[in-house]
Amino acid sequence: MEILEIRTMRGPNYWSIRRHKLIVMLLDLQEMEQRATDKIEGFSDRLENMFPAMYEHRCSPGVPGGFFNRVKEGTWMGHVIEHIALEIQTLAGMDVGFGRTRGEGSKDGVYWVVFAYMEERVGRFAANSAFKIAEALIKGEEYNLEPDIQSMREMREEERLGPSTGSIVKEALSRNIPYIRLNKYSLVQLGYGINQKRIQATVASTTGNIAVEVAGDKEDTKDLLEASGVPVPSGRIVYNEDELERALEKLGYPVVTKPLRANHGRGATIEIKNLEEAKHGLEAAKKHSRAVIVEKFIIGFDHRMLVINYQFICAARRTPAHVKGDGKLTVQQLIDKVNEDPRRGYGHENVLT
Repeated sequence: MEILEIRTMRGPNYWSIRRHKLIVMLLDLQEMEQRATDKIEGFSDRLENMFPAMYEHRCSPGVPGGFFNRVKEGTWMGHVIEHIALEIQTLAGMDVGFGRTRGEGSKDGVYWVVFAYMEERVGRFAANSAFKIAEALIKGEEYNLEPDIQSMREMREEERLGPSTGSIVKEALSRNIPYIRLNKYSLVQLGYGINQKRIQATVASTTGNIAVEVAGDKEDTKDLLEASGVPVPSGRIVYNEDELERALEKLGYPVVTKPLRANHGRGATIEIKNLEEAKHGLEAAKKHSRAVIVEKFIIGFDHRMLVINYQFICAARRTPAHVKGDGKLTVQQLIDKVNEDPRRGYGHENVLT
């Protein structure tokens, strides 16, 4: 068997209008298409011993034990993986119950396996875990569930909304107000279109606080711009040289390295063209932030725009300080000459920094 694809649904979708949070896995059964569960010796007993609580899965018969009856009569492995994915999430403390398994249509043995999740990372983990559990059950091998269950518990606690944000979202849902989680923390959009509002924990977008917080995080800013259709450079966050090398394999050169949270160009290195330069860039950025952004270097102009009361007023093109050699003066002499400009000063005391 092989997992061909895993998708995450976060809104009304082909599989369900009401159930927005679904994992959709494309599964190729390969040789298992010819082996229903009743053709695998001892499979039903092994499944029941591993998941006794699965007796409550009614499945299409609509009665307790319905799914186990289907397994005894003979069902395909995609259907089994769907139920395992639901059950292991339940064992990890997440109440999920919706699932569907349907043939993909273009090739025998390829199925869409669809099941509900509460936390996205947990749902995707459950898809992979259910696949491995099914393989172990088919082969009659031992499989220790507890590490997977514990991993899902830990992911749930890392990912779930805090009590205050969760209470607001719960109240919004009770009033038929849809919500979208905009980052891995507590930034949430309530409603769509012109009626949308944002909250971050218990702070609402009726203040400017959320915008300031988001603007201070380069990753969040870029993610929100990309989600709104604004072109952004591809990139990744890294913490060490191993992650840096993997990022460079995906991105290619040239790249930029910069601290996740810093300003005034501190720790930024541009137009990096090889691994050695990238390592120097990583070291420079880590002086200002544990997390470092690596992203494609794009040549262009840097503008600072002024908006007052939602109206664009003016823009300034920002030119980095630089000197151009004339074949006569040293670099330091060229710098001294540029700094004779009366508009320059220390820090921000004058127009030019």
